[in-house]
Amino acid sequence: MANVRPYLYYDHVVTLCEREGCMRRIEGKYVIRDDGGNGEVWLHKWCPNHGTSKVIIATDAKYWRQGREVYIKPPEMPLKFNTKMQWGCPYDCGLCPDHMQHSCLTILEVTDACNLACPVCYADSGPHRTTHRDLATIERMLDAIVANEGEPDVVQISGGEPTIHPDFFAILDAARRRPIRHLMVNTNGIRIANEPGFAAKLAAYAPRFEIYLQFDSFERDALITLRGADLRQIRERAIANLNAVGLSTTLVVTVAKGVNDTEIGKIIEYAARQPCVRGVTLQPMQFAGRTEGMTAKTSRLTLTGVRQMILDQTALFCAADIIPVPCNPDALSMAYAIKTVEGTARSIAPLTRYIGPDVLLAGDRNTIVFESDANLKEQVFKLFATNLSPESQASCLSDLMCCLPQVQAPSGITYDNVFRVLIMAFMDAVNFDVRAMKKSCVHIVQPDGKIIPFESFNLFYRDDRRGLLALRRSEADVSFGRTTDAPAYPTIPIIATAAIKKMTTSDT
Repeated sequence: MANVRPYLYYDHVVTLCEREGCMRRIEGKYVIRDDGGNGEVWLHKWCPNHGTSKVIIATDAKYWRQGREVYIKPPEMPLKFNTKMQWGCPYDCGLCPDHMQHSCLTILEVTDACNLACPVCYADSGPHRTTHRDLATIERMLDAIVANEGEPDVVQISGGEPTIHPDFFAILDAARRRPIRHLMVNTNGIRIANEPGFAAKLAAYAPRFEIYLQFDSFERDALITLRGADLRQIRERAIANLNAVGLSTTLVVTVAKGVNDTEIGKIIEYAARQPCVRGVTLQPMQFAGRTEGMTAKTSRLTLTGVRQMILDQTALFCAADIIPVPCNPDALSMAYAIKTVEGTARSIAPLTRYIGPDVLLAGDRNTIVFESDANLKEQVFKLFATNLSPESQASCLSDLMCCLPQVQAPSGITYDNVFRVLIMAFMDAVNFDVRAMKKSCVHIVQPDGKIIPFESFNLFYRDDRRGLLALRRSEADVSFGRTTDAPAYPTIPIIATAAIKKMTTSDT
């Protein structure tokens, strides 16, 4: 009998070794294991220094493969690139000419300071940091975004906590003077909740303006674990004030296994009842920055795992509703719905309820029928994009309905009718994949004009992590014969013999 490996070999991967701060590019492979259901996807890695390791990538291989085989589209480029290709991904970020996606959403961090000391914070912000970027620097950063995108789709003002910047409203004014299609503010909501008139002042920037409100849990213990404070009343008052002024809001949830992952359905259903809320963004923890009390081994969630939790915890969506986002399907999954209001009652109907599985999907293979209809395909791919404002979403939804025969949809779809749930699963060093890195469409602008993918920025380009980046670049120069100088930093001794022995005795 043939000696068969206990998995299906799916693809080769260029990944990173996260052990002992290694962060070198290494080889890996995706394998699919039979779990009696849709299968599991695992990443098996091998580092010459640290041996083998593996991490689960998807709890639903059938869904995961759609993002690689069905939901794909030609890459969209920025108007310009900001760095040259010299050391290879992810060491060339800025964007380099080999990056495969323009900025669907560009983050502008205006401050390192924050009025919370969250145990979980990818930016390592808090009251201990007091640096605000000056307005002139911020204006140059806005100009860099415009130079790359022409008319940027979405710019998110972030931090730290951006609302405590002394020039906060001047920053919003500066953004409004530029051809930015949609502006967001990423906030913990404390000023919105506590300061009379603050929400109304924000609402003056609408339309094409949205609040990206931190909203992790209804439970005290979960909030203490993630945010270091009981923010339940803050969230309640913030939502009430945003509802009162009718300011478009997305609730953003950092999801950690065993902390708040049982509340996903409750949060979505709560959001659907709020007049101001246009959707929920669910972000499984990225293990970068400050992650106190959390480990990748015990707290990690996958995109497909969060997707299944939506299905298990709420009846608002079914499996056919939540599909990969074509610009970066490894990291993004979305469900679109139409929110309708009759009197005081609000209801949510997913897009597939209007289109129907016979139009959008083909039986149990979940294959896209609209591949044969170029116009319909274009409208669906356009709708399922991360770079659309709620106004644009409403327009695209109306356009899509026009492409479909005999669709029973409500007339007059507007800004207030759009509701979406987005899963954004940002990679870290453990589950890193160069292929997905090149398709990253959420980027962070820098004062020097570079625009760096969110995932690689938090791993290599933020604060003191640039020292490790310099080391890896030096090693690349030596390996490519550009220099014979040893790296300026100590290297980890090679233990390849032991690693190879381990490799040959394992099933990886």
